[in-house]
Amino acid sequence: MIIRFRTLLDTFKTILIQNGFPGSQASELSRVFAETTMDGVFSHGINRFPRFIEDVKKGTVYPGTTPALIHNHHALEQWDGQQGAGISNALFCTDRSMELATLQGIGAVGLRNTNHWMRGGSYGWRAAEKGFLFLGWTNTMPNMPPWGASSPRLGNNPFILAIPKRRGPVVLDMAMSQYSYGKLEWHKRSGTELPEYGGYNLQNRLTKDPGELLESKHLLPAGLWKGSALALVLDLSAAIISGGNTTQQIGELSSETSLSQVFISIDTRRFMAEEQQELLIKETLEYIKARQEQLRYPGQRALEDRKKNMAQGVDIPDELWKQIMAL
Repeated sequence: MIIRFRTLLDTFKTILIQNGFPGSQASELSRVFAETTMDGVFSHGINRFPRFIEDVKKGTVYPGTTPALIHNHHALEQWDGQQGAGISNALFCTDRSMELATLQGIGAVGLRNTNHWMRGGSYGWRAAEKGFLFLGWTNTMPNMPPWGASSPRLGNNPFILAIPKRRGPVVLDMAMSQYSYGKLEWHKRSGTELPEYGGYNLQNRLTKDPGELLESKHLLPAGLWKGSALALVLDLSAAIISGGNTTQQIGELSSETSLSQVFISIDTRRFMAEEQQELLIKETLEYIKARQEQLRYPGQRALEDRKKNMAQGVDIPDELWKQIMAL
């Protein structure tokens, strides 16, 4: 079923208002869910929306809640998300990090007691499109074994690094697992196999079957032992900077909530002229794509999908759209 952006936006907003979100916050949330879907990231857009509404109904997410300032020290601040919607909290903290960077060249915000931020890349896009280099990461519940183990003790802790560029920023958005759980759920729903091995099934065999991986929770870390180490240090640093929970502490809760996140914006224009930055990026991308025009830089596919889907509408599976309309 082909769905237009405006239909997605209006449908999400109506459902959010019905579930207690004030109009301005419903607009904000619906826009991020719709834009994520139009960018081709169904796993954290429309596919994740029903679970988000379920979390609201269970009392995991508090509609209408805004972050509260805990500490501030020059370019670094700590905020408490007060169990509000992860998207709204992350947008607020991204904007606050840019405000601090405008004043001091760099701005860092640690956020605790928040919920799933959906597509982390949304915040990288937001900052980079306003001219800031951005770094951000979150921890999660335990959902990935450390390298060499079989019991989930690490989060797959997504990391974002976005670099401003006039014709679409360079945006890295990656989980520390080979595939995010959202991507696994999307492949399972669509009945498709993973392009590469994603981890081990219950028989301890490498598999491309998303259902087997959702069952075993034995995902391969991206970069094997290196991804495992990165997941650990991202978790610890997020908890320290925000004053919030580690993955271990989140795993002791009844659901994935009270997460710790970090948002850092840097105003690189203070140190390098914008034209020089553009030339540096242009020359580097041309160099890596030389004789290999099919190569894409991080974020390029999202730009292409957005342009196509905005013009033609996005193809949503009928069953999924019926589920959305029944919320």
